[in-house]
Amino acid sequence: MTMTPARELAGELGVNTLFLAGPFLQLLDPATGEMPSGTRAPFASLIEHFEGHGFSVHNAHRREAWGAELMAPAECTPLDQEEIRKADVFVGFPGLPASPGTHIEMGWASAFDKPIVLLLEEGQEYAFLVRGLHAVATVEYVVFSDLETALPDIDEAVRRAVSRRREAADRSH
Repeated sequence: MTMTPARELAGELGVNTLFLAGPFLQLLDPATGEMPSGTRAPFASLIEHFEGHGFSVHNAHRREAWGAELMAPAECTPLDQEEIRKADVFVGFPGLPASPGTHIEMGWASAFDKPIVLLLEEGQEYAFLVRGLHAVATVEYVVFSDLETALPDIDEAVRRAVSRRREAADRSH
């Protein structure tokens, strides 16, 4: 039985888990307390995409039912930190406007020495520390205008980030 191309990425890289981060509370509809389908779509699409590639995806948005089952800060904070610690790869949207929670998660991923892929919307300005994170961590940036057409670029960025992190670890041993 041949492995389908969609299943090859996680296996090819020898990794299993991916943490997908991005703005959450600022995207909730004040009337319903949930993420509207338009703001939910990029996360749902990426979760489906990465799971199709064989990754186990950790994502607070889905875990908390897109806002319908929000966890208390003292519950979600250690859980997110531990999921990032255990993840093989970190992928995130820094947020427009900047998401404070996502920026903390990017810091954790950097401190835990994770390969990081940051998804930046074309034509937007991001914080200096987001744009310069590659100077202190293994970061690949994907600048996109349409997320669906950027999926091959995102896959390639994951491949590069994991390979670069592995090479750096090998050099330090």
